[in-house]
Amino acid sequence: MQRDPLCYLWDAARAADAVIAFTSGRTRDDFLNDLQLSSAVERQLEIIGEALSQLSRVEPSMARRAPNLGRIIGLRNILVHGYAQVDLGRVWQIIQENLPELRATLAQLLGKAPPPGHIP
Repeated sequence: MQRDPLCYLWDAARAADAVIAFTSGRTRDDFLNDLQLSSAVERQLEIIGEALSQLSRVEPSMARRAPNLGRIIGLRNILVHGYAQVDLGRVWQIIQENLPELRATLAQLLGKAPPPGHIP
């Protein structure tokens, strides 16, 4: 049974919200020097990349609306497979410059769709 494509959007949106919450009020130096913070953010970015990768398989037209889709999936691959190459300064820059646009797009795609498991 195929998973509802909206579930992937919700997964990505929740992960983006987590990154925003984790980094709110924090500085680049905080991020670079706090292993727990950077590890938590990396995990959420992995989820975003994987969710959008899965979405691109089941609903490609919807996934293509995500800004920088290929780069998001590529970042996920680097975080998972190329951990020794991760540039935390660049990750911070991505969070600051690109994540807000992605989160806005996810909100737009989700519209008023209730989260999975929501019972009215």
